[in-house]
Amino acid sequence: MAPVDRDALLTRVAKPARYLGEEHNSIRKDHASVAVTVALAFPDSYEVGMSHLGLRLLYDILNGRPDCACERVFAPWPDMAAEMKACGAPLWALESGRPVAEFDVLGFSLQHELNFTNVLYMLDLAGVPLRREERGTEHPLVIGGGPAAFNPEPMADFFDLFVIGDGEAAVGDLVDLVKRHGRDRAAMLLEAAGQGGPQGFYVPGAYEPAYNEDGTLLGTAAVPSSGARPVVTKAIVADLGAVPYPERPLVPFIEAVHDRVTLEICRGCTQGCRFCQAGMIYRPVRERPLEQLMLLADTQLRATGYDEISLASLSASDYSAIGPLVRGLVAAHGGQGIGISLPSLRTDSFSVDLAAEIQKVRKTGLTFAPEAGTERLRRVINKNVTEEDLLTAVTAAFRQGWDSIKLYFMIGLPTETDEDVAAIAELARRVWRCHETERPNHGFRLAVSCATFVPKAHTPFQWDGQTPRAEIERRQALLRRAMPKRIKLSWHDVEQSILEAALARGDRRLSRVIEAAYLSGCRFDAWDDQFHYDRWLSAFAAAGLDMAWYAERERREDEALPWDHIDPGVSRRFLWRERQQAERGMPTLDCRQGECHACGICGAGPVAPRIVARAAAAQQDDQGEPSSG
Repeated sequence: MAPVDRDALLTRVAKPARYLGEEHNSIRKDHASVAVTVALAFPDSYEVGMSHLGLRLLYDILNGRPDCACERVFAPWPDMAAEMKACGAPLWALESGRPVAEFDVLGFSLQHELNFTNVLYMLDLAGVPLRREERGTEHPLVIGGGPAAFNPEPMADFFDLFVIGDGEAAVGDLVDLVKRHGRDRAAMLLEAAGQGGPQGFYVPGAYEPAYNEDGTLLGTAAVPSSGARPVVTKAIVADLGAVPYPERPLVPFIEAVHDRVTLEICRGCTQGCRFCQAGMIYRPVRERPLEQLMLLADTQLRATGYDEISLASLSASDYSAIGPLVRGLVAAHGGQGIGISLPSLRTDSFSVDLAAEIQKVRKTGLTFAPEAGTERLRRVINKNVTEEDLLTAVTAAFRQGWDSIKLYFMIGLPTETDEDVAAIAELARRVWRCHETERPNHGFRLAVSCATFVPKAHTPFQWDGQTPRAEIERRQALLRRAMPKRIKLSWHDVEQSILEAALARGDRRLSRVIEAAYLSGCRFDAWDDQFHYDRWLSAFAAAGLDMAWYAERERREDEALPWDHIDPGVSRRFLWRERQQAERGMPTLDCRQGECHACGICGAGPVAPRIVARAAAAQQDDQGEPSSG
């Protein structure tokens, strides 16, 4: 192949800075001086991927090893892909410009299901075969991780290996594994899948699903000859403070979605919202020490020139030293105009007081997430926030000078009624009236955002079907009629939510649907202007499968689920008990407030042993030999 004039190529695309790779604080190593090369692939645009903290963490950790060189690659925008294909340019890594197909490991971050076709898009641009069984020793080891990997089955045909859980806890073992075996893929995967292999490694080729006559899943069990463990337990970082954290983070050339210093103050959440996958799979709660955070803030600000610090967590208000941290950061950096942001606040007066401290430096809006319009439905989803809590919080905010509020809700939650939907508009009206009372002569901006509920794996609602499309659209129309025109109302595209639910609850048969969708032109499915629902419907039909069957069908208690062989630490028994609590409208209080609810994260055994055993028995019947599962 003739050399590609990359500079000339960049003159023909929008935003060429996406593809340069010379950013401040980027790390470039001589590949000849290291034993293992890793390309971290984010299957979305540069602006989105450069905002992702996980990519920055792994980039720093891997490059901190003298035996490893780690580089980045993002999904090229369609204009760039067209130019690359026209001139025969393969997908390259940003730091060295080397084709990613030449790296030892190509690791994808799977943040949500609407990124799935972009994985195939990037493999195709790289010249790497889409399906794992078609790859040879000349191809990189293709691995995936992130929250969407907690149900890896829809993407199982495309990945050699998945990292389940905290990547920081697994990447060291991964590099060591590659060093030991080189390009001997079979030996490497055999060790990774084995009973004595590292925690958190799932090798899909070592497992086989079995199905009932009605199309439901019988179970997924280890292939007898693989020696694979029956259940894959997630990898966990026990002590966040002991894990390296970037002191010189990358600074993108163009504005990223989140373009600021990001400090992860804690990981995990025990609020127990029954719809929230992150709150289940990221348990237990682990905090980063206050002193370390103060030092990191100073170091990162000096290394980047940013003028904002974001305190990242699932529930920042629950960080045990959140008050001293915010006051300390404002005292240390507020005088230089450095702003502080808290992206996740509880609906209470304490959170408003924290925001008021932040407002001393920079004026911001406030965001609260009641999630549901009535207290009945909030009890169902275990969002333990009352209407009084919300009104007290916004009243306190108005008294301290706020004139901009955003409220997040969901439509289509289990047991939702028309009264619950109409109550969203009524609650928004009450917030507006509070502002009129407290700040009658000031303009007010109130925005209400309504997402469509998507049932996710490893949550109490994993058994619940998604509300059908026609009903979601009827409820959205009901809400639009009920909402006062002066309040800005937005909602998610229902077609994207249906697809997300189908993929989130899917089994291994969906691999051929995803491949067909990609080959028909689907990519960047999370972007409204790139999404093609009709092509997805055609891909399901061509595979003889029904999108609604995956998205809307309620599962039985004893039904095997595609992710049962993946153990997030939270037990199936606990999740089912929480679903029963939801049906009764009974809350489950935060376990950090006292009572342990036996979720399993503190020492329970593997999940779903009956289902794993049943799948193994089915395979024994099919193959006529005992199963190690």
